[in-house]
Amino acid sequence: MSIYKPFTTSDVVISPFEVNKSFSFSGGNVFEYPHVSIDRYIGRNITSSLYISGSNPTGYITTQDEKLVYESIKQLYYSNYIKSDNGSPVSTASFNNDGTITGPRYTPNYYNYLTTTLPSDRFFPTGSNNIVGIISIPSNLYGEYIKLNSVTVTTSNYTISDDGNGNMLSGSVKVGDIIYEHGVIILTNDGIEPEGDQGYGYVSYGTATYGIDDTTFINEFISTSNISFSFESTTTIYESQYKCTLRQNEFNFSQNPTIISGSSTDSTLYDFATGSYFTPYVTTVGMYNNANELIAVAKLAQPLPISQVTDTSILVNLDL
Repeated sequence: MSIYKPFTTSDVVISPFEVNKSFSFSGGNVFEYPHVSIDRYIGRNITSSLYISGSNPTGYITTQDEKLVYESIKQLYYSNYIKSDNGSPVSTASFNNDGTITGPRYTPNYYNYLTTTLPSDRFFPTGSNNIVGIISIPSNLYGEYIKLNSVTVTTSNYTISDDGNGNMLSGSVKVGDIIYEHGVIILTNDGIEPEGDQGYGYVSYGTATYGIDDTTFINEFISTSNISFSFESTTTIYESQYKCTLRQNEFNFSQNPTIISGSSTDSTLYDFATGSYFTPYVTTVGMYNNANELIAVAKLAQPLPISQVTDTSILVNLDL
């Protein structure tokens, strides 16, 4: 015997939730195709000559031009922050109570993919022949975005990690930025200390130097084969919840063949199945399409008795 009961609109709820997956890679060769295809680039501010295609190649998996990489990163992520060689906070303006507007600009000129709404400092080197390092993660690995505070990159001499606010830190020193939704890590070695710290960037006192030299630091992360990299991806899964409601007067007869005695031509119900207190048990819920074709089966952890005095609801969760 087949029994079908349609769902109403209120019986179906679709809820999104985010899931994460951890990735960890070691050794330069695993970054390359066909392993994981995490590419690394050098971007260079070349001002001494006109752009010539193919003259300054960079990248291990796909070949790009150092100048074009530099200009692309500058335009996408640092457009609002370049007022001097040392970078600057983004230019904004204040709307006063008297209706006037004060400040260098009414609004930022570009959308630079900030992680938070907190005031942000981003440094981008603008001197001739200055470099930036790029670690580019393909979207099939990071999903919708990289999970905040999950990135660690380690070489023979350095370890950097993100702080969950879009900053890449070496210890307590900011050395670059991460764009979580694009899977892009940008190494600028700005040496900006977190608020409250009184450290040094890369500076010289007499014959001694303090901090990390940008060229040595960036080139190590981009060119070394002795590197390990870990992060977590983020993907949204949509869970559909179906509420299967059995009224107290519905589904009150069991389809289990063990309640029948005798042969198939002379079947008789056992006495216990004919009493007024007999209650069937639910073990399986079948879900059908409009053509009455079975498309999903939900199994209960244990048999569930159907109540004779109140409605019984079974929630079926389906993740897609």
